[in-house]
Amino acid sequence: MSSYDYDLFVIGGGSGGVRGARVAASLGKRVAIAEEYRYGGTCVIRGCVPKKLFVYASQFHEHFEDAAGFGWTVGESSFDWKKLVAAKDVEIARLEGLYKKGLAGAKAEILETRAELVDAHTVRLVKTGQTVTAKTIVIATGGRPNPHAALPGHELCISSNEAFDLEELPKSIVIAGGGYIAVEFANIFHGLGVETTLIYRGAEILSRFDEDLRRGLHEAMVAKGIRILCHDTLQKVSKGEGGLNLEALNNGTLQADVVMLALGRDPNTEGLGLEAAGVAVDERGAIIVDEYSRTNVENIYALGDVTNRVQLTPVAIHEAMCFIETEYKNNPTRPDHELIPTAVFSQPEIGTVGLSEEEAGKRYAELEVYRAQFRPLKATLSGRSERMIMKLLVDAASRKVVGAHILGHDAGEMAQLLGITLKAGCTKDDFDRTMALHPTAAEELVTMYAPSYRIRDGQRV
Repeated sequence: MSSYDYDLFVIGGGSGGVRGARVAASLGKRVAIAEEYRYGGTCVIRGCVPKKLFVYASQFHEHFEDAAGFGWTVGESSFDWKKLVAAKDVEIARLEGLYKKGLAGAKAEILETRAELVDAHTVRLVKTGQTVTAKTIVIATGGRPNPHAALPGHELCISSNEAFDLEELPKSIVIAGGGYIAVEFANIFHGLGVETTLIYRGAEILSRFDEDLRRGLHEAMVAKGIRILCHDTLQKVSKGEGGLNLEALNNGTLQADVVMLALGRDPNTEGLGLEAAGVAVDERGAIIVDEYSRTNVENIYALGDVTNRVQLTPVAIHEAMCFIETEYKNNPTRPDHELIPTAVFSQPEIGTVGLSEEEAGKRYAELEVYRAQFRPLKATLSGRSERMIMKLLVDAASRKVVGAHILGHDAGEMAQLLGITLKAGCTKDDFDRTMALHPTAAEELVTMYAPSYRIRDGQRV
């Protein structure tokens, strides 16, 4: 009989922590999991799920406009922010209940308290002050928005956390940042009728994505009426008459009802007791792990955003399943972080998997680039000027497709399926042999027979 209270103690009730705890408990292990806020973590409670619901809500004004081109007469419409927030809350509560139900069904002990490490095998439950011991500990506390404390007036601003629960829909908003969170919320608020400005220090939004998609989305957002100020940063935020005054480095004084900071996320490790347990962190406070998600302390693992690897919910779940294989099935398994499909739920949407053109051009001696830009069929009657972009990057030597990038409706759905294709190592010849499904936008992926251009030794030829 083990001298520990639990075989496994999980700190953090997000997607990765819950998956690890539930599966370990289903294997007959004595498992406890502690969460100080709500089960479901960033994704379910204040991230992907509510964000996607808000994306859907923000698209309806364009759907109503498009309907006229197809013969529909749509009457006067109005939007109720509070109804959306209330409906979102009901769905989030339902999902949180499912997370808890899964844990309970596996006979994991569910603790609603903050948990902090005392040493390598001991955890203190803050709510009661009780200490418990565990043979193995998993830290899956995720991340939190960077408050950008160096900005004077940062306390007057909101983050993505608060954006889901504003008491009133603002008339105007300035969003600082150029990553996917900033871009998605800019599209959401604009779609709901808010005057929206995006301010970003870089030369172009979405710095880690393919250049064609970045530029295409920027142009589409500006055409919709979203103001984008690149090469600029906020210097100060202060209260003004009826709103907030903002001082920008290059664009002078701005005004808005709400300022949202989307300037990156920090690993949630502060006050967790890592030093007491001897767990090493990097300069940003992220827990350092090896290729099996194990920390420098042999019995302590870390999963998900708290490790600052790839900050995506499915990645945290995958890492949890690899932990189960490694720790409980005598099958050491490394998480696979290659070729992860990614979406930006902007309007239009981005879906991508594999290398960008810039990355691929550096990695391969010769690269074939297949690129199509076109007006989707729906836009011919709706009258919209938005154009889709589809792009395949092919290693000329092996013919292997090493990157696929889409800007347009349902790009995320297409990227998920392309993820399978690229993971399987398919070549451009496999794409060419595949019959087109007509009429669809996705058929362009299998009908681009000749390269648009080539890149040789990093230069376009």
